[in-house]
Amino acid sequence: MTKRHGYALLSAIVALIVGLSTAIYVGVTADDGTTTNALAGGGVPRNPAAPASTGTWVGAWSASPGGAEPGTEVEGMAGRSVRNVVHASVGGTSARITLSNLYGQSALTITHASIAVAAASDTAAANAETMRRLTFNGGTAVVIPAGGQVLSDAVRIVVPQGGDILVTTYSPTESGPVTFHQHARQISYVAQGDLTEDATGAGYTEQTPYWRYLTALDVLSNDAAGTVVAFGDSLTDGITSTQGADHRWPDILSDRLRSAVASGQNVPRYSVVNQGISGNQVLADGLGRPADNQSGLLRFSRDVLSRTNVKVVVIDLGVNDILRNPQLADPDRILTGLRTLVRQAHARGIKVIGATLMPFQGHRGYTVAREAVRERVNAEIRAGRVYDAVVDFDQALRDPYNPRRLRSDYDSGDHLHPSDKGYARMAQTVDLNQLKGAAPAEL
Repeated sequence: MTKRHGYALLSAIVALIVGLSTAIYVGVTADDGTTTNALAGGGVPRNPAAPASTGTWVGAWSASPGGAEPGTEVEGMAGRSVRNVVHASVGGTSARITLSNLYGQSALTITHASIAVAAASDTAAANAETMRRLTFNGGTAVVIPAGGQVLSDAVRIVVPQGGDILVTTYSPTESGPVTFHQHARQISYVAQGDLTEDATGAGYTEQTPYWRYLTALDVLSNDAAGTVVAFGDSLTDGITSTQGADHRWPDILSDRLRSAVASGQNVPRYSVVNQGISGNQVLADGLGRPADNQSGLLRFSRDVLSRTNVKVVVIDLGVNDILRNPQLADPDRILTGLRTLVRQAHARGIKVIGATLMPFQGHRGYTVAREAVRERVNAEIRAGRVYDAVVDFDQALRDPYNPRRLRSDYDSGDHLHPSDKGYARMAQTVDLNQLKGAAPAEL
């Protein structure tokens, strides 16, 4: 071998090693939310020359799958584009989504999916420059088995803090029941045909109050170091809050955290995501197989422990166990269920803040016996025998002249769910300093 040929061979070997090293490096993904400078997934970004993003993976938005959408038992959303509108609690430079087929009875085929920043509020139109095609393990199509879910590859996109994001999916074939979140309090859109990457939004002539298939949006963020999960029932879901206004108490808590960080206060840099389901109970499931509205005990692993980079969970659950199932309205059983959730969180190093149960006198389900159960559960919570820390929603929202009722201006009118002002009061009651620290070794 000549010297020239030897140098050529050596150069080729070095180039190969560098190329392989780069490929391995870029292919790394940090699904646990740890800091990384690699772009997850195998999809090719629109600008392959752009530098790899840096930051921490956190949850920017989420919604729990609540059941199977009525009327979709056969066709599902076949031949239609579903454009979900969601509100990002924190910004980032890359994003990825989770799609769920939990309540499907057959495989769900998604052949095309996209993400974009909304051009304006209350519209299906996208900022065209932000439109990105989503991939799944490098391919544009994915098949989600019945009962399953899938995480997309990450894509580079600047997600604005507090901005509305459009996530669109297209399924060409019948897939049976659609997994959905019933009370989105946000209008989303549907179009006939594959208009997944249509930025104009003109074809999205059908409006819907549901979120379909989409259950999470994560971002690679330099603004947040972890995620707070709000876990509860309709009081967390925000069922009586103003539609499209993001007035649920977790939304307002997110705003408070953002403002506190911006003003230099010594509070954690956390995003906030909402895992509330209207009607949810600690102990009992809804009907169906799999059960609609799975119990807090059954869904806690999926909706809290498996969310991205969770540091703290705020639990507000238990009122529906009192109202909906007289045979389960046993304070000891409810408290045992709540303590089970705390133990599961502690096993993952997650701190647990728990809420007292708010009053409901005047609601059609109110009885003196049920009030006694609520007061017994609250006494244990306040005594520090359930959670790591307590947020006293009951004290903050009750009528000072009749503590068994909501204060009138905090009451939506049904004597159970808060008004917008009531939701704001709930968020203001959370002590941001309680979000500091980790789970104790022993409660």
